[in-house]
Amino acid sequence: MAARAEALRLAEAAATRLCHDLSGPIGSLNQALELAAMELSAQCEAFTLARQAAAELAHKIRLLRAAWGGDGPALDLTGLRSLAAGLRAELDLTGVPADTVFSPPMARVLLNVLLLANESLPTGGRIALSGTATDVFVAIEDLNAAWPPGLPLCLADEDAAMAAISNPRTLQMPLTALLAHGHGLRLSVLLGGPKGVPAPLRLSES
Repeated sequence: MAARAEALRLAEAAATRLCHDLSGPIGSLNQALELAAMELSAQCEAFTLARQAAAELAHKIRLLRAAWGGDGPALDLTGLRSLAAGLRAELDLTGVPADTVFSPPMARVLLNVLLLANESLPTGGRIALSGTATDVFVAIEDLNAAWPPGLPLCLADEDAAMAAISNPRTLQMPLTALLAHGHGLRLSVLLGGPKGVPAPLRLSES
């Protein structure tokens, strides 16, 4: 268990360093594009695409740093919405009270759940949150929405989550499970629901 915690801390430190090293050049790129906007035509399609890509990259780095780089601060809905700009899918927070503030452990795991939900919506879609600061439900909605195979086992068994770390493309599933286990939070796939609709995930402090 101690060795597993050390390995997770090493991964967090590496992710923090990588995001830090990338955020500087990305920030410079965005500033350069802002300056260039004063001279280049706004109708230039290539330039418009470059600005959009740079902005999306900056948002994604902020989200990954918050999700992967170790424990951060508590997070209110404004902060969560800002970080969610790095997601492809739409985030719906109407089911959560406006004054909700997630504790640092809940915020950290929730951000990873959102990354997992985003990957589970290959053609875009909607991620809907409902519940409270200590008991939140995450639903994914789209025609092609599907949680990755093996997710319930990873959430139930920490050893199974470790064994599932085999491919960078599928890393988010075991990582999310391991973070939930490590923070002592309960993360599970609910049973039931309409046919063909993925069951929501439930993240709670107890």
